[in-house]
Amino acid sequence: MKYQTRKKALILLADGTIFYGKSVGDKEGTAFGEVCFNTGMTGYQEIFTDPSYFGQIMVTTNAHIGNYGTVAEEVESDSIKISGLVCRNFSYNYSRPRADKSLESFLDDNALFAISDVDTRALVSYIRDNGAMNAVISTEVDNIEGLKKQLAEVPSMEGLELASKVSTKEPYYVGDENADIKIAALDIGIKKNILRNLAKRGGYIKVFPYNTSFSEMEAWAPDGYFISNGPGDPEPLTDAIETSKGMINSGKPVFGICLGHQVIALANGVSTYKMHNGHRGINHPILNLLTGKGEITSQNHGFAINREETEANENLEITHVHLNDQTVAGIRMKDKNVFSVQYHPEASPGPHDAEYLFDQFYEMIENNSVEMAKS
Repeated sequence: MKYQTRKKALILLADGTIFYGKSVGDKEGTAFGEVCFNTGMTGYQEIFTDPSYFGQIMVTTNAHIGNYGTVAEEVESDSIKISGLVCRNFSYNYSRPRADKSLESFLDDNALFAISDVDTRALVSYIRDNGAMNAVISTEVDNIEGLKKQLAEVPSMEGLELASKVSTKEPYYVGDENADIKIAALDIGIKKNILRNLAKRGGYIKVFPYNTSFSEMEAWAPDGYFISNGPGDPEPLTDAIETSKGMINSGKPVFGICLGHQVIALANGVSTYKMHNGHRGINHPILNLLTGKGEITSQNHGFAINREETEANENLEITHVHLNDQTVAGIRMKDKNVFSVQYHPEASPGPHDAEYLFDQFYEMIENNSVEMAKS
């Protein structure tokens, strides 16, 4: 490995705080976004390609990033979705035999700017105490005032609609077209592993763009509806909220994950709010109130639904809570086959404790089909 001189770089937070580091490789660049951190020890490739992270600068808390390279099949979308990367130690070499290429090459192929040699322990501690905020990473270390002016013009994540930036433009299909069960999925930032989990249970899935009306989805005559994860603030998603109301009133089973969970809550009159930091990691503890069992889960969200309003809503029941802060992690409707969770049961990366939720969705569809056949 030859010695490589790397350029000085920095991360400038919206409140003026600066942390210094170096650019990955010998790249020059600048990237803007909301700074957040993920505590996962592995799974960086899946995290970087997760549409839910669109528009965010990712700080990784693991000390080493890149040491196992990248594999083409371990992506959650068609490209990297984060706007920038900040890490402590960036590994230019990798040791996993089945890796296709280095992380550096993967970032270059996706034109992503990254910086390393940052004191990420101090940075994460600062973000934890002061909350998520906009930031810029750059090699323009002598242009701090100029970067501040540009950063001031970056819109806040609160009130920002981003589903349109990551959703499919045209409907497409996943699974066996001869399957007995058809599922219509609303793509507001869907991950590939969600589709894998839906398809491997024997369903045929049609994925619709974020602004599809309920009548368009209903015309396909699905047996159930799914609302995906995704980035940004849920409240501006007026089309998705209206479409979800149609799903709910259809009487067919509806399952929502993450942003989809928030959309279902909004459709039931429960408001959402931007969290101080959000939950991003692969070891978040959840209590299933229906079974009394704990689950270790993968999470990635910066918004949550209002717990007091959920408890006061006569149509909703809280099914799961986050054990770190008691936020709502799952709900179901009392009189309809509608349920949702704030975390990612498909993981990738993360544990598989919550995969039963996909089975639950299929059982709900099958039982509903039997009931409809009797009536």
